[in-house]
Amino acid sequence: MMILPTFSGEMPVEFPSGPVPLESNLYIERSPIEQLIYQEISKPGSVIRIKAPKQMGKSSLLLRLLHQAEQLNYRTAYIDFLQAENEVFSCLDKFLRWFCANVSRQLQLPPMLDDYWDEDIGSKVSCTIYFQGYLLEQINTPLVLAFNEVNRMFEHPNIAEEFLSLLRSWYEEAKQHEILQKLRIVLVHSTEVYIKFNINQSPFNVGLPIKLPEFNLEQVICLAGRYGLDWTDGNDAKKLMAMVGGHPYLVKLALYHLVKSRQNLDTLLEEAPNINGIYRDHLRANLVLLQKHPELAMALKQVIASEEEAKIDAIVAYKLESMGLVKLEGNTITLACNLYRQFFAAQRFEPNDLQKQIEQLQKQIKKLQQVSHKDQLTQVANRSYFEINLQQAWKNLAEQIKPVSLILCEIDFFKVYNDRQGEAAGDNCLRQVAWVIRNYISSKDNLIARYNWSEFAIFLPGIEDNDAFKIAEKLRVKVKQLAIPYNLSQMGGFPSSVISLSLGVASTIANLEKSPEILVRAANEALYEAKRNGCDRTEFFSSLNSEIANN
Repeated sequence: MMILPTFSGEMPVEFPSGPVPLESNLYIERSPIEQLIYQEISKPGSVIRIKAPKQMGKSSLLLRLLHQAEQLNYRTAYIDFLQAENEVFSCLDKFLRWFCANVSRQLQLPPMLDDYWDEDIGSKVSCTIYFQGYLLEQINTPLVLAFNEVNRMFEHPNIAEEFLSLLRSWYEEAKQHEILQKLRIVLVHSTEVYIKFNINQSPFNVGLPIKLPEFNLEQVICLAGRYGLDWTDGNDAKKLMAMVGGHPYLVKLALYHLVKSRQNLDTLLEEAPNINGIYRDHLRANLVLLQKHPELAMALKQVIASEEEAKIDAIVAYKLESMGLVKLEGNTITLACNLYRQFFAAQRFEPNDLQKQIEQLQKQIKKLQQVSHKDQLTQVANRSYFEINLQQAWKNLAEQIKPVSLILCEIDFFKVYNDRQGEAAGDNCLRQVAWVIRNYISSKDNLIARYNWSEFAIFLPGIEDNDAFKIAEKLRVKVKQLAIPYNLSQMGGFPSSVISLSLGVASTIANLEKSPEILVRAANEALYEAKRNGCDRTEFFSSLNSEIANN
């Protein structure tokens, strides 16, 4: 079927980041993939496996799959393993309870784990009973379970083996048990399954496998048309694909710059492999990762240098493929595109050179941190500045034997919001939350910092526990009063219909014999407790002073 380009009078200027919104005309269907998965989720007990390297459009496809499920009046639950703390993977029981609690909340059902969990029969059986006897009984429509970033589990092979074999058992039992036929399981991952499995206990050899391909020439021409570029003769599309292939993100980034900056295509392609070209952030991110993992760097260098089939370790090859740097076809491994060949061929990856590059990079980062102490997006202090000043402030307070409090707060479900609403909405949300904190915490003695991506730290010298808790609660209320809607109709189970905060508070008397790290750990534990108890709440770490006294 011929895909016709459409020329837009109003040029889209959104920077390509995150999944393509449902209403956007910049989504390019890779038929018949969409039709296949839409048909598959209508089949009782089905399994769909979507595989592709990073930034190939998996999230955009998954967004449309979930939307299609909603059109069929199905219920959906979205599990992103990147949202799970490392602690979740500490043991199978904790992991399965985390999984069940997540699904329960998204189905807007109260978690009833203790009513169904029995340590005598084991976690996997308890999890199965919880789904069969509770969750699936409470709904009268099919349930689409979508698992994103499944490859995160491969870092924890014991958990992965047990959980994935559990999903396989549900698939098999659905052939006999009607209640399990309500399930439709979607697994999204960016690399091959390189941990050892019994082939008969894995969901990776059943169901519908989807390997998301790159754009072909016709699709690149179509997408260019939607950006307002007339590439119907195919010449410019071929030039671009000669450099980046049909990689969706790399193609979109080029089209964005051609439209936004009115750059010339030949100039853009000439500068593309340089560290100052339009792909600088993408190339630099991969370079840093390769520098941290010399075995991957040396393997990539071998692929670049090899005129014939390169022989490298299978797991290393899978990791390079998940980064999108190489393509695997059977036993053949090739470089993903000419952009990577030109850029990485110019890099020196010998061990000594790697160490020098890492040291130079660290010096550059340190110099950049010294230039500005502010987080440019939110205009509060950055984490580096916070940690430096925390040490000095703690020392001053300890010499005066004064109280000190710390609030750590995190925007609830921010990654989901950012992925679904887009980076621009996510950035605006961060700015508004930071504005509320800055305006309410106005004393010059206090220190406010963006501590992590969606987390803020508030250091309150001279403030005792009760007052700190009141401040935290007031902030929680003020952020909700911003009334920033989640607008995630396909996902239930949120504690609030608008953006909310979870907050952890810790207070103590500063002590020269102790490090301020104890205050940070205590506030972090309180924050974790707030999230564990359902989010949109404030928790206080009450045993800090007794711990200091005992130590």
